[in-house]
Amino acid sequence: MEEMKVLLRNVDKINPKDAYDYAKAGGFEGLKKALSMSREEIIKVLEDSGLRGRGGAGFPTYRKLQFANSTENDTKYIVCNADEGEPGTNKDRILLSKDPCAIIEGMAIMGKAIGAHTGFIYMRGEYTYLREVLYAAIDSCKENGYLGENIMGSDFSFDVKLRMGAGAYVCGEETAMFESIEGKRGEPRYRPPFPGIKGLFGKPTVLNNVETIANVAPILDKGADWYRSMGTEGSPGTKLFSIIGNVNKRGVYEFPMGINLKELIYDYCGGIADGRGLLAVQAGGASAPFINKDQIDIPLEIDYVASSGGRLGCGTIMVIDDTNCIVDMIQNNLYFFKEESCGKCTPCREGTTRLYELVTKISSGRGKMSDLAKIRGLGETMANTAFCGLGRSATVPVESALQNFADDFEKHIDKDFCPVCDREGRVL
Repeated sequence: MEEMKVLLRNVDKINPKDAYDYAKAGGFEGLKKALSMSREEIIKVLEDSGLRGRGGAGFPTYRKLQFANSTENDTKYIVCNADEGEPGTNKDRILLSKDPCAIIEGMAIMGKAIGAHTGFIYMRGEYTYLREVLYAAIDSCKENGYLGENIMGSDFSFDVKLRMGAGAYVCGEETAMFESIEGKRGEPRYRPPFPGIKGLFGKPTVLNNVETIANVAPILDKGADWYRSMGTEGSPGTKLFSIIGNVNKRGVYEFPMGINLKELIYDYCGGIADGRGLLAVQAGGASAPFINKDQIDIPLEIDYVASSGGRLGCGTIMVIDDTNCIVDMIQNNLYFFKEESCGKCTPCREGTTRLYELVTKISSGRGKMSDLAKIRGLGETMANTAFCGLGRSATVPVESALQNFADDFEKHIDKDFCPVCDREGRVL
């Protein structure tokens, strides 16, 4: 399978701040077509394309639009989730910095599809250096008639505003993001009502991440059949993968959905760095399962990964060689979730801290076999009772590691030989 650049087509080929340059490269053709279509026709094209969310569980994109379109309200919003707060994830940064007009065009098309006239890009707090690029791109779109009143001579008006986060991972959750944009503390809301009925500022809202929105304009321009010619039946199109960790060629790659994980690591990323052996892979971001070297011969597509107990999610692939300790990796993972919990619900606030303490105890050689049962029980409770996805997903890496790397945990508990740590837990 060859790399196929659909979303990365303009990277380093255009001036990202110049809407006219983007238009010369074929941009705004999708928006031009959308302006001559009805809301229902736009939504039908996206339905036929099979586009699914590129940041979470792969929810069909058209259904969010359909839901918001059917809700009667004079004011509606489109929100672009550019928070990208998971460790190692940087694919959205590439699109925002190299081709922001593609995101703006996609938002305008989605606005036309539901009757929204305002969009918000909520960008990660650490991406302060990208503000200049986004502001310049938005201004250029307005100057060239692609944003603002009567876009491209039509009767449709749409504007995009930029909002910066403050570095809170929980604000990647859609309702916590709404709270943050409204100037409140970033905490998840109770649902229902769902965002399609009552979202940002209490109005019908459609929220998607950067990569999902970047797909919209090419689909409207080239059609649903073209889009379905890539990827798999259940997961059409391409996917951006952030390859990090112990591989020879790290970076952001774009492949059709369904590429084999083993092929991606060894054929395209040059295999494990420094001739080391493979210990584990975490495919899908910080909240994805850890799998061992015998489990990597799998297709990377939404439904297959979900059926295996994981999720493709943000597409971050962390490759871990055998100089690392899986117990320490889980400890580090849990530290992130513990620190990023908003504290609203007890299962997440207390559960992430307790999980971290238990794994730290095992990592330092002070653990007991009974601690493994405590971890499993606590993880089950969190998965069933946590208020939002942060508390529920924090348990996934731990549970997968206990299942796929049980010996590593037991060696630390028995104070047996660990290839990486000595008996006091020091790295050799």
